[in-house]
Amino acid sequence: MAPPPPNKRIKTISVSRPVVYGNTAKKMGDVRPANAPVEHTHVWTIFLRGLENEDVSYYIKQVVFKLHDTYPNPTRIVTAPPFELTETGWGEFDIGIKVHFVDAANEKVLNFYHRLRLHPYDMSKPSQEEIESVFYDEIVFNEPNERFFQVLMTRPGNLLPSNKTDASPFSKQLELEEIKRIDDGVVEVDKQIEELKGQLEEKLKAAAAAEPAAAK
Repeated sequence: MAPPPPNKRIKTISVSRPVVYGNTAKKMGDVRPANAPVEHTHVWTIFLRGLENEDVSYYIKQVVFKLHDTYPNPTRIVTAPPFELTETGWGEFDIGIKVHFVDAANEKVLNFYHRLRLHPYDMSKPSQEEIESVFYDEIVFNEPNERFFQVLMTRPGNLLPSNKTDASPFSKQLELEEIKRIDDGVVEVDKQIEELKGQLEEKLKAAAAAEPAAAK
């Protein structure tokens, strides 16, 4: 039998795939999921998906979610899309996420964490409103092998849209808005620092002027 053809990595090539990950959560009402412990207060879902909820299973083989050790079987393996997991709970904690790529990729497992959020940042929001803690990121394959590159090219992948949409709030527009907010924040912090420096200098001058009078 002839040996398989070489599967070389393609130098100087990088391919990225946008993803969103995070969790949604909602406070339980009178109707509770079956077998939910009495102390649990929320239903939540942790997920990893395509930017516009497109199928990502052509390059992701499975996703492993590592829950808090107090959960039965805390290591949960999801082998088919949607790569998500729904549970109940009462507290927030870090969920470990391991992304396993398809065999053709010959890539290492991607590891990261997501902090489960059950409560809104703004506590004035209605308690029954659904909470979202969702982040945008890009999985970058540096110098993919030839076989996996062909797999990736069968679906060029979603690009970050120019404007925000109902389907995907993440966009170039949102990115620019966030950069502007950060720049504005830096300017404001610098302004406050200068004001505090001025106040400190005035207090030091006043203290220095008072010293000779105290000595008399």
